[in-house]
Amino acid sequence: MGVCDAVEQYAPVGKPDTMSAPHLPKVAGIDATVPAPAQTVAPTPAVTAAPSVPPPPPAPSAILQDRLAGWVSDLTTLHELTERLARTDAPDAALQELLRAGAALVGARRGLLVLEPRDGLGPDRTIGLGLGHADLGHIETIPRSATSYGQILDGLPDDGTGTTTAATKSPKSPCPPGFDAISQPDLFAQDGLDPRHREVAARLGYAASYALPLSGESAGRLGAAVWLYDEPAEPTERQRHLVGLYVRHAAEHLARIVDVERTRACMRTIAEELLPSRLPRVAGVQLAARHRTGPRGGGDWYDALPLPDAALGLAVGSVTGSGPSAVAAMGRLRASLRAYAVMEGEDPVAVLSDLELLLRLTEPARSATALFAYCEPALHKVTVAGAGHCPPLVLGERRTEFVETSLSAPLGMLACWEAPSVELTLDPGETVVLYTDGLLNRTGESTDRAFTRLHTAATTVPKALRTDPEAVADHILRRMLPDGLEDATDSPEDVVVLAARFE
Repeated sequence: MGVCDAVEQYAPVGKPDTMSAPHLPKVAGIDATVPAPAQTVAPTPAVTAAPSVPPPPPAPSAILQDRLAGWVSDLTTLHELTERLARTDAPDAALQELLRAGAALVGARRGLLVLEPRDGLGPDRTIGLGLGHADLGHIETIPRSATSYGQILDGLPDDGTGTTTAATKSPKSPCPPGFDAISQPDLFAQDGLDPRHREVAARLGYAASYALPLSGESAGRLGAAVWLYDEPAEPTERQRHLVGLYVRHAAEHLARIVDVERTRACMRTIAEELLPSRLPRVAGVQLAARHRTGPRGGGDWYDALPLPDAALGLAVGSVTGSGPSAVAAMGRLRASLRAYAVMEGEDPVAVLSDLELLLRLTEPARSATALFAYCEPALHKVTVAGAGHCPPLVLGERRTEFVETSLSAPLGMLACWEAPSVELTLDPGETVVLYTDGLLNRTGESTDRAFTRLHTAATTVPKALRTDPEAVADHILRRMLPDGLEDATDSPEDVVVLAARFE
């Protein structure tokens, strides 16, 4: 293209303005005044639309970085959730944490968890997230075979060909075999939904559910978790993968907690069986006893047994250590004391002396504290001897005071134990409270402050309740212990309170 052609191509159409028309350069052999040829190039528009071209695909390195960032985010989330779960050490706390974390992972707001170990040994529990007791009651009215948790716990329904129903079993579940989820993305559009299930779902306001079994490779099946959606919905494949990994880890953690809970329940049962199944009825005396067992099982015990001549023997004691060996030693010690009390109960010092000799000969590596009281209800007279044990407390209308027993060593600590007894006379209506040192130790305070707290607790018993030893014992427990009348889950101390009111 020549220079003239180039200028003509970008020149405006029509007669050029003399002031704005370009001045063509003088070129040899070309007359600048020659008019432009008739055929000219059309002017180029000022703005031209860009052609629609698809963007270039991202580089492979960018895709890899996005995937790595997603994996790191998922691992961080799972790590945080499993750390929170690992800090739980009680079944209810672990179940609540599992429900909350699972709901966050699948994007649900409500749910329920049914703990029902396959071996049938318990514990069996049902808890809800965003559901009250009444709501859980409504859900339990649905036929079990029509619920997703029932299908998991009792086996998925069979369609006649030996496989589970495809409408309920999630085909996209990334979980391993035996860990299949049950997804119901739209309950009201689902064919064959049980009428009662449809009614309860409409009443509670949920339209979809996603359920997973609580099971692991070593834990076996422990239960099932169900999360509920307010609208038709279903977790994404990524959400299903994450919640599957989390629930498998949670099932293993829950299995360990269940084993510990079973052991504690067994220890409590053994300890209770070694203690009196019921308190005796003795004329002139009302009795009440409270026993709280620590999580590992301890050696605190009590006893009340009728003796000849209308007398009554009261005893409390504590064996060192905890666990099965301490519970077994407690049972042996209590049985021996009963025998000695029947033979020479009127002399509490002789009873404890015989008990100390037996302990030193049969269990030289163990020590124990004990207190024995020989009561004569008709005379309102009590003779007490203690071996390293806490002093009794007398509660009445005119006084609330500790009995000044002589300071003595625990049983098994000296080559020969001996201490004098103390006699006290009670007014009608007064109550003697015997207890173990666990009542003081569970307060977490120093010994002096704990004794002061116990004295205050006894002093503040309402007058209307002082005629009932059951109410007196409960009032003292409420005022002394952080967990009140409940069994402790974090304190290794056993607690015994034995109250005897003389009429």
